[in-house]
Amino acid sequence: MNEGLFRLPRERVELAPGAWHVPDWLTLDEQRELVVAARAWAAPPAGMRNVVMPSGGVMSVRSVCLGLYWEPYRYTEQLPTGERVKPFPPLLGALARRAVAEVYGSSPSDPYDIGLVNFYDANAKMGLHRDADEDSPAPVVSLSIGDTCVFRFGNTETRTRPWTDVELHGGDLVVFGGPSRLAYHGVPRIRPGTGDPATGLAGGRLNITIRASGRPGR
Repeated sequence: MNEGLFRLPRERVELAPGAWHVPDWLTLDEQRELVVAARAWAAPPAGMRNVVMPSGGVMSVRSVCLGLYWEPYRYTEQLPTGERVKPFPPLLGALARRAVAEVYGSSPSDPYDIGLVNFYDANAKMGLHRDADEDSPAPVVSLSIGDTCVFRFGNTETRTRPWTDVELHGGDLVVFGGPSRLAYHGVPRIRPGTGDPATGLAGGRLNITIRASGRPGR
């Protein structure tokens, strides 16, 4: 039985000042479109890979960058292998602008020009971190497709409590800006088998994070 068919409506929640969780924001058709696009973005060259941290650790999440390549802890226009990063898609810019307008009632301060597509399998997770390598204060826009995850949204000072745990389902939106723009956040676990196969994603969770670099001329 697909429990999603009988799921009660979930309410929009402010996780912290300036940080909002908006359930079921993406339509099923929009999720399908993003899954198709993500497959193209993930293909070589400059395709999906596991990021290696300066400590030598390898992230369990597989990622592909769009617009600019993120390597800890900076942005470049090329991957370490010399491949040029794929361009930032207008589709993601339009979704980010729409999200900010709907949540905050205003336009973003800078144009969105960076996309990070993360794929989580059943065992993947993301430690608490801050999106602090951009020069723009524009809110971060995060979209979820596929399996439900536990999303942990913390404070701006440390990786320790206080934090809030919330379940993100396929189609959910999280936007965080203002006083929460540099809050620590992460994904401690995935709930395998909870995604809607009608999206075209056969297992796992797809997370698309959209940011503004704040770099002049981009």
